[in-house]
Amino acid sequence: MIGVENLHKSFGSQTLFEGASFKLNPKERIGLVGLNGHGKTTLFRIIIGKESPDTGTISIPKHYRIGYVRQEIDFTKDTVLKEVMTGLPPQERDHYWKVEKVLTGLGFSKDDMQRPPFDFSGGFQVRLNLAKVLVSEPDLLLLDEPTNYLDITSIRWVERFLMNWPREIMLITHNRGVMDKLVTHIIGIYRKKIRKIPGNTEKYYAQIAQEEEVHEKTRIKDERRHREIEQFISRFRAKARLANLVQSRIKTLAKTGKKEKLEKLKTLDFAFKSSPFLGKQVLSARELSFFYDSQKPLIKNFNITIGSKDRICVVGKNGKGKTTLLKLLAGVLRPQSGDIVLHPDVRKGFFEQTNVHSLVRNRTVEEEILYSHPDVDRQQARNICGAMLFEGDKALKKIGVLSGGEKSRVLIGKLLATPTNLLLLDEPTNHLDLESCDALLAAIDSFDGTVAMVTHNEMFLKTIAQRLIVFHNEEIYVFEGGYQRFLEKGGWEDEEDVLLSGSGETKKEGSRINVSKKEIKRRRSEIISERSGILNPLKQRLHRTETHIEKHEKTLTELHDSMQNATQAGEGNKIAELSKSIHRCQKDIEKLYDELVISSSAFEAQQAVFDEKLERLKREEAS
Repeated sequence: MIGVENLHKSFGSQTLFEGASFKLNPKERIGLVGLNGHGKTTLFRIIIGKESPDTGTISIPKHYRIGYVRQEIDFTKDTVLKEVMTGLPPQERDHYWKVEKVLTGLGFSKDDMQRPPFDFSGGFQVRLNLAKVLVSEPDLLLLDEPTNYLDITSIRWVERFLMNWPREIMLITHNRGVMDKLVTHIIGIYRKKIRKIPGNTEKYYAQIAQEEEVHEKTRIKDERRHREIEQFISRFRAKARLANLVQSRIKTLAKTGKKEKLEKLKTLDFAFKSSPFLGKQVLSARELSFFYDSQKPLIKNFNITIGSKDRICVVGKNGKGKTTLLKLLAGVLRPQSGDIVLHPDVRKGFFEQTNVHSLVRNRTVEEEILYSHPDVDRQQARNICGAMLFEGDKALKKIGVLSGGEKSRVLIGKLLATPTNLLLLDEPTNHLDLESCDALLAAIDSFDGTVAMVTHNEMFLKTIAQRLIVFHNEEIYVFEGGYQRFLEKGGWEDEEDVLLSGSGETKKEGSRINVSKKEIKRRRSEIISERSGILNPLKQRLHRTETHIEKHEKTLTELHDSMQNATQAGEGNKIAELSKSIHRCQKDIEKLYDELVISSSAFEAQQAVFDEKLERLKREEAS
């Protein structure tokens, strides 16, 4: 258990939080929320000892291990597998199978595991740091935006992995869907205070809104009462017979404190400018093909017609060609074959993370916005700067001194300054906080043009997508329907069931039929019964293996103690005998660990099968 008492932290004149106190209890999974720049990452750094609080204390139990994903890249081994094995606990340094399991979940193939770490992109290198922390099995996992640079299948794997995490977690993420699935409690940094509540983000923000509404109503009521008292005092101060009443009200006025009006917190609040478009089709791509390596085409003979006001999301694993497709549609890349025909009235707006390199370092934020479009004047540029949280003198900051997240906001600001009717967005939620993601979602939803977006955020997918472009098994196809329907038709769990013909239909039998609640209940009972029959023996086997390992490790400790005593006493024969016993015991432990991994994998695989069956039944019941 970690205890935080009366924590204060400031940077110059900016106070991040004051008087913060909370406890992290065993097996709690905490979601840490708050606006960007309000102290979330700083709190993490204080917990791991990389920052010091101004005042206050953090009590951490002795031998309590904290795992934190480093942003610095510092690899020392010649293969991915060996590098991540350095994260294993000392007693498990040769348990490569644990590393393989995590790396596979994070999207690394068997061949990838034998490649040098520096062969991979920055995003995959960050994944290696995440893998090293996950295999180290710390008592507390501190995860700061762990889903950045992960594709959707890896995010879903991380969700399942963390759901089964047996110890404590503190999580910062802009992905509200991920947070709400995982957490048991929310800790929020809000108005320089830190509070902890049980539940998810929806409950936390609802409670904040309710409290602020009560505060404002009470403030208005108190102000009205104050004015009435002041009027009474002013009117009857000179009346001798009412002197006692006047004095009483003066004392009442002195005692009652005045509630201040809450300062409006700055959050992203914006809308995209739409350029008029009267046509039916925005663009048409025919027989589109593109490759960097002619032996491995990323996109082959792809066809799509995008209509006016379409909402299309591009999904699939990283490295399969999603960003490349968006660049082709944006005209940044030219296809090797095929063509893209754009309606003459199309006005494109393209957002991509790597576009930050297009920003001019010596320009100010205001200048970058001002030069985005000829029709933008200085006042409009200032307004957009304010909407992107660069209000006042912050708009005069040079691009060269901005953080990655701030540069992303500048890119969004440049899009806002430009009238468009086709938005092409490549993972626009990276570097945004939860509130900013909500604002972006609302802005996209209300945009009067067409949107094609690469995203791994399932909340965005479920809210926005009307059609999907799916990269899957080295192919690309269009799924005609929203993301929820895609999941119901097989999605990422039953990948082989999805037809890759481009129709988006599946090989599954028939259409869904409505069934009675009684039938649903009967089937649920059958699944639970079958689950118990299969999982219970596996669980017992796991327990037996763990018990045997504990006994052998205890014996090994005793043997090592005896060896130390025999060595000090110079008992040669006993040393030889003990050496053989230690070797046999270590061999038995290794065999038991192999058995444990096999049993554990079998248990998790079967558990996932039954979880999916129950989840499908739940969706069927809801439909």
